[in-house]
Amino acid sequence: MTTTKPSATPQRPSSDDTPAAALHTGTSDPRTLILGNLRQSGIYVALVVIVALFAVLTDGVSLSPGNITNIVLQYSYILVLAIGMVIVIIGGHIDLSVGSVVALTGAVSAVLVIRQGQPWWIGVLAALAVGIAVGAWHGFWVAYAGIPAFIVTLAGMLLFRGLTLRVLDNISLSPFPAEYQRVAAGFLNGLIGGQGYDAFTLLIGAVAVAGYAVSVFRTRLARIRYQQPVESFPLFVARVLLVGAVIMYFAWQLAHARGLPIVLIILAVLVLVYGLVTRRTVFGRRVYAIGGNLSAATLSGVKVRTVNFWMFVNMGFLAAVAGVIYSSRSNGAQPAAGNMFELDAIAAAFIGGAAVTGGVGTVVGAMVGGLIMAVMSNGMQLMGVDQSTQSVVKGLVLLVAVAFDVYNKRRAGQAR
Repeated sequence: MTTTKPSATPQRPSSDDTPAAALHTGTSDPRTLILGNLRQSGIYVALVVIVALFAVLTDGVSLSPGNITNIVLQYSYILVLAIGMVIVIIGGHIDLSVGSVVALTGAVSAVLVIRQGQPWWIGVLAALAVGIAVGAWHGFWVAYAGIPAFIVTLAGMLLFRGLTLRVLDNISLSPFPAEYQRVAAGFLNGLIGGQGYDAFTLLIGAVAVAGYAVSVFRTRLARIRYQQPVESFPLFVARVLLVGAVIMYFAWQLAHARGLPIVLIILAVLVLVYGLVTRRTVFGRRVYAIGGNLSAATLSGVKVRTVNFWMFVNMGFLAAVAGVIYSSRSNGAQPAAGNMFELDAIAAAFIGGAAVTGGVGTVVGAMVGGLIMAVMSNGMQLMGVDQSTQSVVKGLVLLVAVAFDVYNKRRAGQAR
């Protein structure tokens, strides 16, 4: 009797049986799943641990509706900067000027709106135009003049800080009109009612959960189609339910505070758009290619100069968005605005899994890294920890994140 041995290489499932395979394919070993993508899974575990730690240390105050709302309002501009910074870092560069660009764009907006009495939206558009021009300036020197981004943006940090002082005549300007303030301090509340809570915020939370579930299920199908490892379906369902519960808890807390912050909508749109840009577009793939292996990207026909130029234009645009949000939040423009913002954005990108050498990182990872920094800062403020100690803790966390990246590379090299 002849027996047929099963093929050592699994066959690629057809498009007809892929949905069925999604229900029965995968591993149930959590250790294998975590270690298989240690760089990304580690930051999610770290975020959960840090949130739980400060919830205990502050007797639950850190998870109160009012404090969660304050975290969104206080750190949204850092998260916006982190989106642009992680793209720059993936491409193998760095930008040290974003704090000064935040100050300059806020100053330009303040001069037009507060001093000259222009409509609030003129100030916003002018700030965005200045940010794009700054990004083009940096992009030209990096991409076409061949000067390292570290030097170009270090010069930019000094240059645009000086221009901020000149634009403001070394004085602060305030206040902005109510419409401008709503960009960072406004809320959508009561649009569809709610008894003691904002039903619209809960509806948006439910839509976010549904969108997440559809997105990760499609990703699972794609991984199965190309015979990549996935978790078992029960673990997949558990992950979706857990993330959904976290999102709805977050929405529930916001709904019981002041409703849905407008700045959170802006941030969510940016995360969705740039998540798609980095993962699904030619430009995104070329950014990864340049950061991963510049020589190979050049030989493959990638227009390296053009991609580098637009990376910095994009960073300037997002710095301007952050400048509008910050000036709206602070209800004015100050010569010292944006001080050290670049370090927070860089820390968010590296803590979120970006590699020092480029070619690795995600927008979502940068958001998680930014949230880790935000929760830590907010928790230490609630505990009354002095500023010097906070700086020490942040520095140690950044050092550990980079050391973790180096360890991962060595481990991967030894595995080969």
